[in-house]
Amino acid sequence: MTLLRRFRVLAAVPTLSAIALAMTPLSSTAQSSPQAPPQIIASGVGEATIIPDRGMIYLSVETRAPTAAGAGAENARIQTAVIAALRAKGVLAEHMTTSGYSVGPDERYDNGQRQVVGYIARNSVVVDVQKIGQVGTYIDVALGAGANAVGGLRYYSTKYEAIRRTALESAVSRAKADAEVMARAAGGSLGTPIEISANDAGGPRPMFDSNVRMAAMAVAEGAETPVAVGEQKVTVSVTTRWTFVPAR
Repeated sequence: MTLLRRFRVLAAVPTLSAIALAMTPLSSTAQSSPQAPPQIIASGVGEATIIPDRGMIYLSVETRAPTAAGAGAENARIQTAVIAALRAKGVLAEHMTTSGYSVGPDERYDNGQRQVVGYIARNSVVVDVQKIGQVGTYIDVALGAGANAVGGLRYYSTKYEAIRRTALESAVSRAKADAEVMARAAGGSLGTPIEISANDAGGPRPMFDSNVRMAAMAVAEGAETPVAVGEQKVTVSVTTRWTFVPAR
């Protein structure tokens, strides 16, 4: 028992010494730390325009029937026809994705009483249009084959990253120009950058929400659904910190 107590005491001593040695350089460093050099902080915003070259169409088929199985079967029949029609127009299978599927009761309320009058099946598909000029044609083809809801349309560009970097370069240039003006006004010059951070303030957003009634009317009249692409704006903001070099 005596040997065991002695071992414990001896084992504790190096631990305390290690802590003391580790704390000593920290305190001496804190006392002798040099003062941070003066800095200049400037922000900048860069913008660039982009013309979309792709589009995504959100199509749905909604069916009703007295039973869930009947609604689902009718929905499958129509959606299969829609997909086949799009494939016949050149849309590849990998450019169509099922984004949602549901079957649920069709409810009505009579004098506060809930009644199930049938079932609703809904199958949604996203079509990735590789050529922007075919968006209207694909909408018409889908509606003509039985799709009865167009949930929306979104444009995007395959050149987004290149355009974004152009906006980013512009943002940094503007921030640096402002920092140089501040440095000269303060009687010195601008040194090297310490930190530069970027924030995407705005990118391509949906620009057109199609209305299924208008599109269906266009199909009935034999006209192609009109869509307008337009330009999109890409905005990037940056915050920069630079060293300030006082005049000598």
